[in-house]
Amino acid sequence: RLGSVRGVLVSSPPGRRARLSSPGTGRSSSEAREELRRRLLGLIEGNRVMIFSKSYCPHCTRVVWNPFNVFTYLSFYSSDDGANVQEMLSEITNQRTVPNIFVNKVHMGGCDRTFQAHQSGLLQKLLQEDSTYDYDLIVIGGGSGGLACAQEAAILGKKVMVLDFVVPSPQGTSWGLGGTCVNVGCVPKKLMHQAALLGQALNDSRKFGWEYGQQVKHNWETMTEAIQNHISSLNWGHRLSLREKSVDYVNSYGEFVEHHRIKATNRKGQETSYTAAKFVIATGERPRYLGIQGDKEYCITSDDLFSLPYCPGKTLVVGASYVALECAGVLTGLGLDVTVMVRSVLLRGFDQEMAERVGSYMEQHGVKFLRKFIPVMVKQLEKGSPGKLKVVAKSTEGPETIEGVYNTVLLAIGRDSCTRKMGLDKIGVKINKKTGKIPVNDVEQTNVPYVYAVGDILEGKLELTPVAIQAGKLLARRLFGGCLEKCDYINVPTTVFTPLEYGCCGLSEEKAIEVYKKENLEVRLFLFRPLTYRASLSYACILKYRVIGFHVLGPNAGEVTQGFAAAMKCGLTKQLLDDTIGIHPTCGEVFTTLEITKSSGLDITQKGC
Repeated sequence: RLGSVRGVLVSSPPGRRARLSSPGTGRSSSEAREELRRRLLGLIEGNRVMIFSKSYCPHCTRVVWNPFNVFTYLSFYSSDDGANVQEMLSEITNQRTVPNIFVNKVHMGGCDRTFQAHQSGLLQKLLQEDSTYDYDLIVIGGGSGGLACAQEAAILGKKVMVLDFVVPSPQGTSWGLGGTCVNVGCVPKKLMHQAALLGQALNDSRKFGWEYGQQVKHNWETMTEAIQNHISSLNWGHRLSLREKSVDYVNSYGEFVEHHRIKATNRKGQETSYTAAKFVIATGERPRYLGIQGDKEYCITSDDLFSLPYCPGKTLVVGASYVALECAGVLTGLGLDVTVMVRSVLLRGFDQEMAERVGSYMEQHGVKFLRKFIPVMVKQLEKGSPGKLKVVAKSTEGPETIEGVYNTVLLAIGRDSCTRKMGLDKIGVKINKKTGKIPVNDVEQTNVPYVYAVGDILEGKLELTPVAIQAGKLLARRLFGGCLEKCDYINVPTTVFTPLEYGCCGLSEEKAIEVYKKENLEVRLFLFRPLTYRASLSYACILKYRVIGFHVLGPNAGEVTQGFAAAMKCGLTKQLLDDTIGIHPTCGEVFTTLEITKSSGLDITQKGC
């Protein structure tokens, strides 16, 4: 057995020991820490198997002397140097216990996880095979998070591949590199939202004295052609960026076949095998279908809407998610007859007072709502572009059924993670069997040490493009750049781009009450009617004068929210809001004059300037 030693001892081949000298004196503590970090990372990089242990730890003894043929170890005693080593290891690995084990530069974890890897065969494979892989990193998924991670790893000098393959929707829609956001999400949605706002501005302009006699109408084909041209330029930009950073891009479907090995299948069915030291799963999600007669045959989703070659005409939108309400708002703004069928509540997970105000505004401006109904059948009456569809729906509260005829049925009832058909079971990566989402720790690592995940497929994390980008970049920097910073999933701002935008950051009122209790909260409100003839509601949840929830419903809510989100990251308080001089007249300035609490019951309508 290794005896207790002062400092650190390293043994690479069995029996060989080399002293890891303590950081030199005469330097700042930060310099000494960086030197220690470099030395520890050098040990991890330079040894196929690296076990950081303590000689008196029984779990360390189990691992070091178990018949795994593992004889490379580092043992430290609780001396000054040992404490520094353990603290630095904790920062590097996010693990405070020993043993702390790396195999072929992959962090295995502690005793239990190492034995689990032994039982699954992963440990033996890592020990037996050559540590040389085709790539340092393979990213599966060419969306926002995957591309950010791949490019950052390449900037740090690693050999990287991106595998990306879009399985066509049931209607045959496919797209290029860039993922959901670029192709069938944020980008085309915001462009269509802008098109609808321009139509609203035309109506508002009459109130400001503009007179025009010619009938104004919208051309769907012109709009979609412009949007798709813009998206094509972004697709090409992503490919060019990967090429400039020497990232290999393969347009194939990735599927794990064994540990550290993946099979890539292209559109022609040709298969190629690749290996990598580490993998990042960033496959995102795709729209969910109802599982009823006619849904996949005749309905479309957001995957299809933004490149639809014809105007959808009279449309039924099924769902109450932000995707559903955004699409319904856009289509109504373009002059179409739109009905939204809602199973239960609007914008589940968002503040419900704001959600209902969003729905009320949409209803006042032409959107029809069918509450407490779900479709049970979709039948084609006429073919065409668009054709005619009959929808039969059933009440969620009784036996009542209704029928309606529409040109297009758009499903927006949620999304499913693209993780079930990529061979994760073959290497032991755990997923949520119900949702397909992947549980990870706070450094985006799965239960298999060399496999990580970012983006919408993470269990319990926010499904937002900027979150995936931030997580992907920081993951690459931790894996290959010696950085420690983790993605902060708290107080992330977002905006629902309904006709009247809804921006928020932090807790909803319901969640704030659940976490902090109602008696500890103040909810301050302000109703403002800006010069666009569209009412705006703003409010903040305040806990002991600290702002824990920010909500605004009004024009350009996304732009307003972005600035206040930065303030909340800095610990925004009610006093700071009061001390800030507003820009007049704007929607954002109302947060500098929030005085009426919701509990007071007073009228919150703006009275003066």
